[in-house]
Amino acid sequence: MTAAFPLQWPEGFPRAKSREPGKFKTTLPAALKNVQDSLRRFGEDSRAPISSIILSSNVTLGQSKPADPGVAAWFLWDGEQRCIPVDRYQTVEANLQAIHHIIEARRVELRHGTLALVRATFKGFVPALPAPGGARPWRQVLDLGARPTREMVETAFRTLAMTRHPDHGGTTSDFAELTAAREQALKEIAGA
Repeated sequence: MTAAFPLQWPEGFPRAKSREPGKFKTTLPAALKNVQDSLRRFGEDSRAPISSIILSSNVTLGQSKPADPGVAAWFLWDGEQRCIPVDRYQTVEANLQAIHHIIEARRVELRHGTLALVRATFKGFVPALPAPGGARPWRQVLDLGARPTREMVETAFRTLAMTRHPDHGGTTSDFAELTAAREQALKEIAGA
């Protein structure tokens, strides 16, 4: 379960090495409202409502300027968990405002393009998360990077099956995890 505090940064998204001051003229409450309003309007525009919104950061009661100002907006849209993480700026409100602008850009794509275009754009916001029940992400199970091909998935599966299959010293659960990871990977690659 993703938590609002402390910051839950998605796997596969690098953290900023240095941060810019940002030129946004906003407050923390205004930036929060902007993100929430943009998500709601995007859901209305796309006719696929956004739910389960969690704005994860290191902001706590009495501490609105944490040392790590990153923000990750987690939500469900179009049947999948999405995450828009930003830590480019030195303040939480600037990072929130950047998320607001990213969502607004998706609304522009929707107005001038198609829902298929927006779905393709949003594929980049699907984080590598453990599957329900604590299962590991398929990329981790198969030891593959961000853009594997079908052939890479099949090669990784065959290589790992030599040690994870019960007939070769592995366990039934190890092989089941490997098989599920292969299926999920091929499904995701086919949908990309």
